[in-house]
Amino acid sequence: MVMDQAGQTDSGTAGVIARPPLLFLAAFLIGFVLDRLLRLPFPIPGNDLVTWIIGGSLILVGFALFAAGIRNFSRAATPVPTNEPTRVLVTTGIHGWTRNPIYLGMFLIYGGIGVAAQNSWILVLTLPLAILIRYGVVAREEAYLERRFGDAYLDYRQSVRRWL
Repeated sequence: MVMDQAGQTDSGTAGVIARPPLLFLAAFLIGFVLDRLLRLPFPIPGNDLVTWIIGGSLILVGFALFAAGIRNFSRAATPVPTNEPTRVLVTTGIHGWTRNPIYLGMFLIYGGIGVAAQNSWILVLTLPLAILIRYGVVAREEAYLERRFGDAYLDYRQSVRRWL
């Protein structure tokens, strides 16, 4: 973990386009509404048991990643919400494996619900959601962290992958 650069008084935030949980929730709602109003001609194959097992597994793994990321932030006493300033650059634990374990967990949970619910629209909306998260949230957070932590963040970014 790395503290702010010496003398840094920046209390700004990343300026993301929207809080990520709200973006995921909006995609869920849109997916469920579209599934009711406009069924896609390519349903998710498989029987209910198989889709529940696959979906449930994705949800469990996603929740584990999400919880590990939240726990790391809590231990470092840095806020999780994107609308609050980051106090510490967290680079250990799950953050030593992926720079975005919370978002990765959210995507696995999102996809797991789509599979378990056999909702093709949720899965189709994964790509636009991923683009929105990548450029509207992650890119802005990365620029913010680079301003806030300088070389320490650049070194971290070089040694740990963004997603996997």
